[in-house]
Amino acid sequence: MRQYDLVVIGAGSGNAVIDDSFADLDVAIVEERWFGGTCLNAGCIPSKMFVHTAHVARTVAEAGRYDVDAELRAVRWRAMRDRVFGRLDAERDEGRQGRLDADHITVYEGTARFTGPRQLRIDLADGHGTVDIGARQVVIAAGGRPLVPPPVAESGLPYETSDTVMRTDAPPRRLAVLGGGYIAAELAEVFAAAGSDVVIVEKEERLLGPVDETVAERFTELARSRYDLRLGREVTGVTAVAGRPGVLRLTLDDASTVEADMLLVAAGRVPNSDRLNLDAAGVDTREDGRIVVDAHQRTTAEGVFALGDICTPVPLKHVANREAQVVAHNLRHPDDLTSADHERVPAAIFTRPQIASIGATGQDCRDRVLDPLVGEARYADVAYGWAMEDTTGFCKVLAERGTGRLLGAHVMGPQAADLIQPLVLAMTLDIDAATLAKSPYWIHPALTEVVEQALLDLDL
Repeated sequence: MRQYDLVVIGAGSGNAVIDDSFADLDVAIVEERWFGGTCLNAGCIPSKMFVHTAHVARTVAEAGRYDVDAELRAVRWRAMRDRVFGRLDAERDEGRQGRLDADHITVYEGTARFTGPRQLRIDLADGHGTVDIGARQVVIAAGGRPLVPPPVAESGLPYETSDTVMRTDAPPRRLAVLGGGYIAAELAEVFAAAGSDVVIVEKEERLLGPVDETVAERFTELARSRYDLRLGREVTGVTAVAGRPGVLRLTLDDASTVEADMLLVAAGRVPNSDRLNLDAAGVDTREDGRIVVDAHQRTTAEGVFALGDICTPVPLKHVANREAQVVAHNLRHPDDLTSADHERVPAAIFTRPQIASIGATGQDCRDRVLDPLVGEARYADVAYGWAMEDTTGFCKVLAERGTGRLLGAHVMGPQAADLIQPLVLAMTLDIDAATLAKSPYWIHPALTEVVEQALLDLDL
């Protein structure tokens, strides 16, 4: 059995752990599917490239509101797909080749599972057998996968997930989306802009349930004007429609049905911990399958770290990247451990309109029996909002009474992912709302004034 100084399972954010400071070690990387992980191959990056194209298409289609005569003839799906993945697949292959060419790194392409403490058996890809290896230290960064509910999985009928749907040859005439979270919302926008009729089936009464309640309510109403929403409903069965090849019929728990040419399952994600035989390694997991880690990303097994979606409470790429930095440092500096702060993590949803948030939501404050100050400003309240003819965008901030300490912030509207950043900095650096509102200049007439006005709306 070959012994390594370090083995990393997963070449997404796990790949980022191995920087030049590890050049003196004998390192192995095990990757079962694709270098760059979900983000590069089927997640954050391709979806945003598709979403941007969808936004361009919508801008053309709605140009008349700005007194511009324009006509949207088509979204060239295959050309868009090939442009996106032609670039990203090349990035993936370049990253893989860079690791293959490194003298101190061995790449194993296959599926790993533990056979003992810091010992692994790898089933090599393409039927090339198995290999057993051991390591002084191990990093588990094996990510997660789409959750497929039993009625779909057991039907034996075809379906797509976020892993596959963007690589399809053409948008369907009618797309059924199972789920109402951020993945469902973003991909619904993509396919609707490409010409699909979209129906969303979601078990909750509104879309984007975990986001601030004001945002979720207003976004749901906007979505209702664009899609066929079946809220508060669950799928109980999936069948093929006789005499209509390729058409699926979804039966819902109220006995209603939905017919579609394609089913996209976007009902959530689960960690891949169940595929690693973690009991043999002495690595504990939580009830939801996430690996238990301490503040320094150490698991319950000596010499074994974990990072990213397989363990984190905040499954976002920028969090996984920060955790990779923490793990890289702690592997090399065991007497000077660092940690990642998961308390104030911003997030964005690239729908139309965009949504961005950080910190507590209105419902969080209610659950914690807090009575925060609430400030809100509409895009329509500031001059650049007039230029955009925006009637639905807004910024909402929550602050502690007496101190003005920011508790949370939420933006829905164009450029939300950028507009949230001053509030992210303020919360990270403990800058109170009054100081943030009144100390810096806010450019006029820029869209950032909506953040300034929301802060000034707080009764400080």
